[in-house]
Amino acid sequence: MNAQSLPPVTLNTLRDMKRAGEKFACLTAYDASFARLIDDAGVEVILVGDSLGMVVQGRETTLPVTVEDILYHSRCVARGSRRALLMVDMPFMSYATPEQALRNAARLMQEGGAHIVKLEGGAVQADIVRQLTERGIPVCAHLGLQPQSVHKLGGYRVQGREASAAQVMRDDARALQAAGADMLLLECVPAVLAAEITLASEIPVIGIGAGPGCDAQVLVLYDMLGITLGKRPKFSRNFMQDNPTPQAAIAAYAHAVKNGAFPAPEHTFS
Repeated sequence: MNAQSLPPVTLNTLRDMKRAGEKFACLTAYDASFARLIDDAGVEVILVGDSLGMVVQGRETTLPVTVEDILYHSRCVARGSRRALLMVDMPFMSYATPEQALRNAARLMQEGGAHIVKLEGGAVQADIVRQLTERGIPVCAHLGLQPQSVHKLGGYRVQGREASAAQVMRDDARALQAAGADMLLLECVPAVLAAEITLASEIPVIGIGAGPGCDAQVLVLYDMLGITLGKRPKFSRNFMQDNPTPQAAIAAYAHAVKNGAFPAPEHTFS
């Protein structure tokens, strides 16, 4: 069946898939053309990530990405996508206060076409998550490796390996869900811990470098297509190696996520 003949993906769609034990796929996109390919392949969620700072703008981190940058790319993706749920990152320091968070999240939805916004941080963000969700703005909370805090974390390192850090992450996940978060993303988290959090969460959990126990997987599009600048992350896989076109690679990725073939053990952390 052509993916475009299916109804649009909503948060209810993803909740139903979680309850049914069906995996769903997510990929980043930054323009209309790739958004259309991803949509046609049946990927349920497209993320306009602040990763664009590194893979599109050539920056060393995501920190320089602005709200205007995100808005531009989100509008482009929204024009190309017809079915997928559009998730959009809130850039560094765009949600430092509740008032700022509300103003910028509203812009991402009104001007950028976002269906849900994503922000980084643990229980400290609970009040902001609550304020946004109470005003009708869906939120995906992001735990584990948080690229916007890379300098505070001391680099791009796996998070939650120590027992105390793992417990903080469990507590953060519970607090954010209680505050109204609609989804959770776990990045670079030991597979056992990620599976435990996913099982304990009523909301869908997306993993990246968090093992196969999550409800969904996300990759940066450029990593998945094997055109990463510099070293490719351990948790990614180059789907272009075995496929003749980007369309085929994207479809193969979606299929591998949904049937559990990706991530494999070599893409996970212990």
